[in-house]
Amino acid sequence: MNPDLVGRAFEKTNSYLVGREKVREFSRAVFSSSPVNLSVEAARDAGYPDLVAPPTFAIVVQELTLGQLLAEEDAGIELTHVVHGEQRFDYSRPIVAGDELTAQLNVTSVKTLGGNAMVVAESVVTDSEGEHVVTAVSTLVVRGDA
Repeated sequence: MNPDLVGRAFEKTNSYLVGREKVREFSRAVFSSSPVNLSVEAARDAGYPDLVAPPTFAIVVQELTLGQLLAEEDAGIELTHVVHGEQRFDYSRPIVAGDELTAQLNVTSVKTLGGNAMVVAESVVTDSEGEHVVTAVSTLVVRGDA
């Protein structure tokens, strides 16, 4: 695991357009029964412009940035040795259908523990106006060779 990754910022992702059906599919996959996740009318009645994505939906956008990290040749990360250790989302506002989002990944920490490494990566997600929507923070555990 390359400790020089700390502080590295990756390129912003291409924009991701949040679609209604993607929000509904994700909502069903995580067993959300909230009407604002499934009904445009319920979402609008609650004051939102469209369907509201469940809080963990941000992982869909963050996945694009994590792919950059895992593909980095000098990272020293073997995908078959990666386990997702922890996930956190810090929202400024909910993600709604129709949002056009981009994300940028920053590696904030690399620690070695007992032959394994822990990598903390933050993906800052912004909307088409450049306004912060959510920061998704993932801790990846990279198992050392047995």
